Amino acid sequence: MTTVEESINVSVPVTTAYNQWTQFESFPQFMGGVISITQLSDTTTHWVTKVAGVEREFDTEITEQHPDERVAWKSTDGKSHAGVVTFHRLGDSETRVSVQLDWDPENFIEKLGSVVGADDRQVKSDLTRFKEFIESRAAETGSWRGNVQAPGNAATGGPAPAATGPTSTATERLAAAPEADPAMDDPESGGPRAGL
Repeated sequence: MTTVEESINVSVPVTTAYNQWTQFESFPQFMGGVISITQLSDTTTHWVTKVAGVEREFDTEITEQHPDERVAWKSTDGKSHAGVVTFHRLGDSETRVSVQLDWDPENFIEKLGSVVGADDRQVKSDLTRFKEFIESRAAETGSWRGNVQAPGNAATGGPAPAATGPTSTATERLAAAPEADPAMDDPESGGPRAGL
C-alpha cells in the first residue's frame, strides 16, 4: 500500500477552497494525469486517467463529506484506492488544504514510481496547480455542500440516516476523522487554530 500526504496553504477563505474541491469535473484543469471526471450523482464520479502511458478508468464514491471540513472517497471497482482532503481555516482569507491518498500500485511502472517518490511529487505539483487555479479566480466555479456521514460515525452510533446522503463501507483508515482535541479547535471555524 502506498500512502502520500501533502498540504498547501491557499490565499482564499476556507469556504472557497472547499467549494472548489467539490467541483470534481474541474480537476483536469489542475491535476496531472487526470483526463476527465464525470459526476454520476452527488456522491459518485467516473474517472479517466493516464499516467506513464497507462490509461485507467474507475468509479469513486464519497464516503464522508462535511462542508468546509473534509471530503473522503474510495474506489468502487475492487481496486484499493482511497483518499481524504481536509480544509483548515488559518485566517479570514487563508486555508490549509491537506491531502492523503492510499492505493496499491498495480504494475511495474506504478511500483517504481512509488519507490522513487514520483507519487509525492505529483500530488505536491497538483496542489500547487490547485493553489494557482483558485487564487487566480478568487472564487469557486461552483459548490456542493451536502453532508455525508461516515459509516458507523460515533455521533450517530451507526450508519447515517438516508437524509444525510448515501454511505458505504470505506477504507477503515480513512472512513472517519479522528476525534479532535478541543484545545486545538478554532471556535470560529471548527478547525485547528492558526499556526498550530
